[in-house]
Amino acid sequence: MEWYLKVLRQYATFSGRAHRQEYWMFFLVNFCISLAINIVAEFSGFVVLSMVYSLALLLPTLAVTSRRLHDTGRSAWWLLLLFIPLLGMAVILVLCALEGDQNSNQYGSNPKLVEGV
Repeated sequence: MEWYLKVLRQYATFSGRAHRQEYWMFFLVNFCISLAINIVAEFSGFVVLSMVYSLALLLPTLAVTSRRLHDTGRSAWWLLLLFIPLLGMAVILVLCALEGDQNSNQYGSNPKLVEGV
Protein backbone atom coordinates (compact mmCIF):
# COMPACT_ATOMS: atom_id res chain seq x y z
CA MET A 1 0.00 0.00 0.00
CA GLU A 2 3.00 2.25 0.64
CA TRP A 3 3.96 2.16 -3.06
CA TYR A 4 0.38 2.89 -4.10
CA LEU A 5 0.27 5.99 -1.91
CA LYS A 6 3.69 7.10 -3.16
CA VAL A 7 2.42 7.05 -6.74
CA LEU A 8 -0.72 8.97 -5.72
CA ARG A 9 1.43 11.62 -4.01
CA GLN A 10 3.25 12.03 -7.34
CA TYR A 11 -0.15 12.31 -9.06
CA ALA A 12 0.95 14.01 -12.26
CA THR A 13 4.74 13.82 -12.03
CA PHE A 14 5.96 12.61 -15.39
CA SER A 15 9.62 13.47 -14.83
CA GLY A 16 12.12 11.26 -13.09
CA ARG A 17 12.34 7.49 -12.78
CA ALA A 18 10.35 4.73 -11.08
CA HIS A 19 11.91 1.35 -10.41
CA ARG A 20 10.17 -1.97 -11.01
CA GLN A 21 8.98 -2.52 -7.46
CA GLU A 22 7.24 0.86 -7.33
CA TYR A 23 5.51 0.25 -10.66
CA TRP A 24 4.43 -3.34 -10.09
CA MET A 25 3.28 -2.82 -6.49
CA PHE A 26 1.15 0.10 -7.68
CA PHE A 27 -0.15 -2.10 -10.49
CA LEU A 28 -1.03 -4.91 -8.05
CA VAL A 29 -2.78 -2.72 -5.46
CA ASN A 30 -4.60 -0.80 -8.19
CA PHE A 31 -5.79 -4.10 -9.72
CA CYS A 32 -7.05 -5.39 -6.35
CA ILE A 33 -8.89 -2.16 -5.53
CA SER A 34 -10.35 -2.01 -9.02
CA LEU A 35 -11.51 -5.62 -8.76
CA ALA A 36 -13.17 -4.95 -5.39
CA ILE A 37 -14.87 -1.81 -6.71
CA ASN A 38 -16.11 -3.70 -9.78
CA ILE A 39 -17.58 -6.46 -7.59
CA VAL A 40 -19.32 -3.94 -5.32
CA ALA A 41 -20.53 -1.94 -8.32
CA GLU A 42 -21.92 -5.06 -9.98
CA PHE A 43 -23.91 -6.11 -6.91
CA SER A 44 -25.09 -2.62 -6.02
CA GLY A 45 -25.96 -1.63 -9.59
CA PHE A 46 -23.82 1.49 -9.23
CA VAL A 47 -21.53 0.89 -12.22
CA VAL A 48 -20.53 4.55 -12.39
CA LEU A 49 -18.34 3.98 -9.30
CA SER A 50 -15.99 1.81 -11.35
CA MET A 51 -15.71 4.41 -14.11
CA VAL A 52 -15.04 7.22 -11.61
CA TYR A 53 -12.22 5.22 -10.00
CA SER A 54 -10.69 4.43 -13.40
CA LEU A 55 -10.80 8.07 -14.47
CA ALA A 56 -9.34 9.23 -11.15
CA LEU A 57 -6.38 6.87 -11.53
CA LEU A 58 -5.76 7.46 -15.24
CA LEU A 59 -3.27 10.30 -14.77
CA PRO A 60 -1.24 8.65 -11.96
CA THR A 61 -1.12 5.41 -13.97
CA LEU A 62 0.20 7.21 -17.04
CA ALA A 63 2.68 9.13 -14.86
CA VAL A 64 4.13 6.05 -13.12
CA THR A 65 4.30 4.18 -16.44
CA SER A 66 6.12 7.15 -17.96
CA ARG A 67 8.60 7.20 -15.07
CA ARG A 68 9.03 3.41 -15.40
CA LEU A 69 9.89 3.82 -19.09
CA HIS A 70 12.34 6.56 -18.11
CA ASP A 71 14.04 4.09 -15.77
CA THR A 72 14.70 1.81 -18.74
CA GLY A 73 16.08 4.75 -20.75
CA ARG A 74 13.01 5.19 -22.95
CA SER A 75 10.91 8.25 -23.60
CA ALA A 76 7.29 8.49 -22.46
CA TRP A 77 6.38 8.73 -26.14
CA TRP A 78 6.47 4.92 -26.08
CA LEU A 79 3.09 5.15 -24.35
CA LEU A 80 1.59 5.91 -27.75
CA LEU A 81 1.94 2.17 -28.42
CA LEU A 82 -1.12 1.74 -26.21
CA PHE A 83 -3.21 2.88 -29.17
CA ILE A 84 -2.31 -0.37 -30.95
CA PRO A 85 -4.80 -2.96 -29.64
CA LEU A 86 -3.27 -5.86 -27.66
CA LEU A 87 0.19 -5.62 -29.19
CA GLY A 88 0.82 -2.15 -27.77
CA MET A 89 -0.18 -3.21 -24.26
CA ALA A 90 2.01 -6.31 -24.50
CA VAL A 91 5.03 -4.26 -25.58
CA ILE A 92 4.53 -1.73 -22.77
CA LEU A 93 4.20 -4.52 -20.18
CA VAL A 94 7.43 -6.11 -21.41
CA LEU A 95 9.25 -2.76 -21.34
CA CYS A 96 8.00 -2.12 -17.80
CA ALA A 97 9.25 -5.55 -16.72
CA LEU A 98 12.80 -4.88 -17.93
CA GLU A 99 15.45 -3.92 -15.42
CA GLY A 100 16.21 -0.22 -15.30
CA ASP A 101 19.52 1.43 -16.10
CA GLN A 102 22.02 0.80 -13.32
CA ASN A 103 23.57 4.24 -13.68
CA SER A 104 22.15 7.69 -14.11
CA ASN A 105 20.53 8.37 -17.46
CA GLN A 106 19.03 11.45 -19.10
CA TYR A 107 15.93 11.15 -16.85
CA GLY A 108 17.75 11.14 -13.52
CA SER A 109 19.72 8.96 -11.17
CA ASN A 110 18.96 5.32 -10.39
CA PRO A 111 15.96 5.29 -7.98
CA LYS A 112 17.29 2.13 -6.29
CA LEU A 113 20.45 3.98 -5.27
CA VAL A 114 18.59 7.11 -4.23
CA GLU A 115 16.02 5.30 -2.06
CA GLY A 116 18.34 2.50 -0.95
CA VAL A 117 15.98 -0.23 -2.16
